[in-house]
Amino acid sequence: MIDIQKKDGDTKEETSKKISAGEQKSSEAGGADAAAGEKLKLLWNSIKENFPKVKNFFYAFIGPKVMIPMISTMVLFITLVVLLIYVHPNAVPACGDGSPYASCSADKPYYCSYGVLVENASECGCPPGSTGQGNSCISLYQNGSVKQANFSYVLDGKENSANFTMYTGLYNYLFSLPDSITSSDGKLPQRADFALKRINESYQKALLAPLVKEIENLVPGSKVDQARVAISLVQNIPWGSSGKKITFGGFKVDYSRYPYQVLYDNQGLCEEKSELLAFMLRDLGYGVVLFYYPQENHETVGIKCPMSESLNGTGYCFVETSGPAIISDSNLVYANGEKLNSSFQVVPISNGISLPTGLAEYGDAKKLTRLTDKEWLNPISSMTLNALEKKYGLGQAYNIN
Repeated sequence: MIDIQKKDGDTKEETSKKISAGEQKSSEAGGADAAAGEKLKLLWNSIKENFPKVKNFFYAFIGPKVMIPMISTMVLFITLVVLLIYVHPNAVPACGDGSPYASCSADKPYYCSYGVLVENASECGCPPGSTGQGNSCISLYQNGSVKQANFSYVLDGKENSANFTMYTGLYNYLFSLPDSITSSDGKLPQRADFALKRINESYQKALLAPLVKEIENLVPGSKVDQARVAISLVQNIPWGSSGKKITFGGFKVDYSRYPYQVLYDNQGLCEEKSELLAFMLRDLGYGVVLFYYPQENHETVGIKCPMSESLNGTGYCFVETSGPAIISDSNLVYANGEKLNSSFQVVPISNGISLPTGLAEYGDAKKLTRLTDKEWLNPISSMTLNALEKKYGLGQAYNIN
């Protein structure tokens, strides 16, 4: 049984409509990708069929010395045709967030300068709560001690890192915020309300934006790779508790960190890391939910994906955050030997784009499950398992709160 949590003011019917609308957009995007792929296939088949004829013609009438530079020119020309006509007929050079060259991003103060998102407050303005200083926007809580950090991630088997600057001013401000939620209609706040409160904090959004833009600049040509980087980055943040306690309802309870604080501490529990990843994927443009398992008290992320690959037909692929894992792999064994076999709740965070069909992760997750379910691996299976572990940086334990 799947329990759909709702935002304040949303009926379940409205929530379903929002999810359906997002699915329709993702289907349209998938159809466009498929059409582009079909055009490329037809073009490639035509090239393979006609290339021998063209080669023989040039050998007979021009000679090999002239033929080599001419073929190089032809290859360059065909590449340009593919990029400018077959892949995106109406393509305009753009940055990693889709902003056209020489234009302001929807996220102030960023500006698309020759494919790189840069701060340009004088041209693009500043978000609410910030003031312009030159080309930068300074947040009200962008003060105190400065902390520089590099966050590791694995993409296509290679480890890299993203740089990020943090401030104690915002960290302390977030810690000072009340933990309770006051409801105007008298209803008790739900788990979703607390998650959205932490994810949507406006001052935090302004100071987390540079990390999102860093990811968009790292892989500007692929929204899929941007999601891969964000997921791997959060998965590689160590799992652990802050050890801080707060008083809630007359009881001492564990303090739940905001996404920004997880980065600052370079540590987080499953709920905290999942909310950080939900923030990042949402701001990268994806449809996002949280999966919460009450029986195990465990939280993960769902990213919009094809229905056939999604968790129990929800339209969202399971993404574990407590350690490195493959997108859509929900058959994990956790550190205490548990598996997630209970019913779960779906907490909607945002509508947005979907992962495409045919993603390598879908097949790799199934392959990994088959391998890890075996009691004994032959040498070929062992090599396959090692290759998957290297590709996705696997090997760490998975934890449940």
